[in-house]
Amino acid sequence: MSSFETALSYAALILADAEVEVSADNLLALTKAANVEVDKIYADLFSKALDGQDIKALLTNFSAGAAAAPVGGAAAAGGAAAEEAAAEEEEEAKEESDDDMGFGLFD
Repeated sequence: MSSFETALSYAALILADAEVEVSADNLLALTKAANVEVDKIYADLFSKALDGQDIKALLTNFSAGAAAAPVGGAAAAGGAAAEEAAAEEEEEAKEESDDDMGFGLFD
């Protein structure tokens, strides 16, 4: 994420917390106060993307959804860990296959 995107994200959170409208002008005012140069087009995009969204609800729903995951969610997490382990093994196998050819990166 680039610095102007980070600045716009923080500005949107500040505005939502202060219960102030997340508009392009308000976003630009906050980013300007933070000495971050942001093009108006990006502030417009952020404000339009967040228009009608309850940012606080999005954050609380995300954390509540993760905490209240059903038992099937644990199996999915285990499946993701298994996939990650398989990907690591495949990467190690690729590295070993380079060594089998008689040359390597540090030979």
